[in-house]
Amino acid sequence: QVQLVESGGGSVQAGGSVRLTCVASGRTFSTYYIGWFRQAPGKEREFVAAITWSGGITSYADSVKGRFTISRDNAKITVDLQMDVLKPEDTAVYYCAASGKFSNTPTSARGDYAYWGRGTQVTVSS
Repeated sequence: QVQLVESGGGSVQAGGSVRLTCVASGRTFSTYYIGWFRQAPGKEREFVAAITWSGGITSYADSVKGRFTISRDNAKITVDLQMDVLKPEDTAVYYCAASGKFSNTPTSARGDYAYWGRGTQVTVSS
């Protein structure tokens, strides 16, 4: 099993920044990449960004490219999501997820992620 715990959420005004951290523990050697997803009220959970443990290959949703940056610390087994130039539409619960299958590059498909954290709320006011 893999455990994921998110932190760093909060409230911010539009144009501001928030940094989220995901701490992974357990059988993390069985995962190949970590992703961030988000879910706004009444909407489907959507992919935000992901990164491979090996090589640090990244993938981003078009809606966050150029504003969000994902990074990982293999020694600490953590993955951060730096979110800049936040918009009200970025308001959501943000979830950290770990892959359950091998891939050289991270994917955006929810079904490829076997482990999920409980989420952290990010609220952006206009």
